Amino acid sequence: MTSALPNLTHSTTYRVIYGDTDTMGIVYHANYLRWFEMGRTELFRHLGLPYREIEARGLKLPVSEVKCKYHTPARYDDVLVIQASLNTGFRAGMQFDYAITSQDGSVTHTTGYTRHAFVNDEGKVVRPPQFIREMVAQAGGDQ
Repeated sequence: MTSALPNLTHSTTYRVIYGDTDTMGIVYHANYLRWFEMGRTELFRHLGLPYREIEARGLKLPVSEVKCKYHTPARYDDVLVIQASLNTGFRAGMQFDYAITSQDGSVTHTTGYTRHAFVNDEGKVVRPPQFIREMVAQAGGDQ
């Protein structure tokens, strides 16, 4: 699923609330995309670079592509583990790979990825900035 190194992976725990479910009692499909965002936000924080700091430096990371493969539905009160990994094999911007599993790891609910471009305050696509490349290198990546 990923070419990320262990230092470029972070897990976040989340308990499904009633509002996350649909009338069938299972997690509404779009919530997995919210959890992908939660995973990558916490991965950035884990790497010492909160997303707010990236924005303070005049950059945004809009999503340019999403893939979400649903395997097994999650339900109300399930405890999920959201694993987000920075894929160092993707060069054009950033790609994060995800796996959302049960707390004990026995059930995979979904897997996927998001790809992001770097955009400056004027909305222009720019190359990955030096501070991002340095963060990845310090964490053990090769960007």
